Amino acid sequence: MATKKASARKPAATKSSERSSARDAVAVLKADHKEVKALFEQYKKLVESEEVGEERQAVAQQICLLLTVHATAEEEIFYPAARAAIDESDLLDEAEVEHASAKDLIAQIEAMNPDDALYDAKVIVLGEYIDHHVKEEEGEMFPKCKESDMDLVALGEAIDARKAELMDEMSAVA
Repeated sequence: MATKKASARKPAATKSSERSSARDAVAVLKADHKEVKALFEQYKKLVESEEVGEERQAVAQQICLLLTVHATAEEEIFYPAARAAIDESDLLDEAEVEHASAKDLIAQIEAMNPDDALYDAKVIVLGEYIDHHVKEEEGEMFPKCKESDMDLVALGEAIDARKAELMDEMSAVA
């Protein structure tokens, strides 16, 4: 795209020492991916060992919370910057549709009890959706963003701040 948002550009000057310790947006998002993947693996083990519903539900709720926070921050901060910096509208459109599908499944899971029919199947399918989404982001989108003039450190800071706000909001509601 010809027009790029100023907030999405790398600064011309050397980064200050306080910013040099910050993680860039790709690192922040990849860390989220890794964390939620571990939770999905934990959930599968609970299902395989036929753990009681409360234990499975606690892990499922954590998965849903982390995915909701991650997707919101990504949609509000990262995707708009990526749209401005890279010419990959199809890839970004698909990512947003994948987010919408995941959010729908999250809403279904959150409305259910762990002993309801299809509860475990929905959590496991959500994990499969997320695994596919992560592969596309990490394999296609993130490398293109790293090659662009996006200020990934500033975006990482903004994503971390937004995630903290969302966690505070969602903890207050719970």
